[in-house]
Amino acid sequence: MTTTTDSLPHQAGSASQSASPPSSPARLSATPRATLWRSGLLAAVTWLALGALVLQWPNKEVGFSDWAYTDEFGYVALVIAGVLELLAAGGSFTARLVHLLRPAGQWLVALPLLLLVWEILTAKLGLLPTPFFAPPQALIEVYGEDWPRLGLSTAHSLRLLAHGFASGALVGFLVGVWIGWSRIAGYWVHPVLRFLGPVPASALLPLAFFFAPSSYAAAVFLIALASFFPIAVLTWSGVAAVNKSYYDVARTLGASESFLVLRVAIPAALPQVFVGLFMGLGASFSVLVTAEMMGVKAGLGWYLQWAQGWAAYSNMYAALFVMAVLCSGLITLLFKVRDHALSWQKGTVKW
Repeated sequence: MTTTTDSLPHQAGSASQSASPPSSPARLSATPRATLWRSGLLAAVTWLALGALVLQWPNKEVGFSDWAYTDEFGYVALVIAGVLELLAAGGSFTARLVHLLRPAGQWLVALPLLLLVWEILTAKLGLLPTPFFAPPQALIEVYGEDWPRLGLSTAHSLRLLAHGFASGALVGFLVGVWIGWSRIAGYWVHPVLRFLGPVPASALLPLAFFFAPSSYAAAVFLIALASFFPIAVLTWSGVAAVNKSYYDVARTLGASESFLVLRVAIPAALPQVFVGLFMGLGASFSVLVTAEMMGVKAGLGWYLQWAQGWAAYSNMYAALFVMAVLCSGLITLLFKVRDHALSWQKGTVKW
């Protein structure tokens, strides 16, 4: 027994010695280490190739003056290439910024390649006919010279989208909670919602402009109607799918009817509500263009119609790009709101 007891400290010491080496690499890996960003170097090479091609390869004559902002486009590509090269080889000085950009490394390589193909097919070879297709520098010209009109149209579209989407989301949420909670509403309102909800909002365009007091009010109504249906249906589905045991536990603790709705049903249905908000936002953007093409005197839809009327296809593509960025930004913002609102449900909700 003595021999066994005396050997325990020796075994414990050897075990601690054997466990200590793996911990030191862990501590070293926790400290920030500057590594070469290979994707950044590859992206710098592609942006450098794009800038060199734009500047050295002359544009094909298109029957009128040469494409403006060609040199500026090439210089911007060269500047981006230089910045990426400094970041990739900056060591510890740029390690934090490289850590933020590393997930987008492949996109930083693919984007200049797409711009390179676009530039060759339009400005350099002219395989895509003008003015229906314009090179990337044409969009730079639009943003540089027509930004007051485009910016004003974007502001009007944001205001219209905010009014319509907020109205539709609020009414759809309240109706969805009402249908999911009340048996009377489920009996009378639910069939009407299923019958009229799938009707496209754009199909009611003549009626909206006839009954609405102004074209702006009609546009708000159409956007609200487009976002109302998915939000109402998914909110109703979320409230109706709440586990009945939650209500039983709350009633046992003396919860009132309003407490059951506000503190049990609605929080449990929030994942479905946010799915409806995402779907409603996409539907609102699709109706936004249609609504602004009918009587509204400003907005991205109006700008698209104006550009098509004057055959200014560069302006049309610039407006479409602004709409894509705007929609993507709003969806990203809605994701942030969802993550913050549902942070307490992590582990029970599929993310």
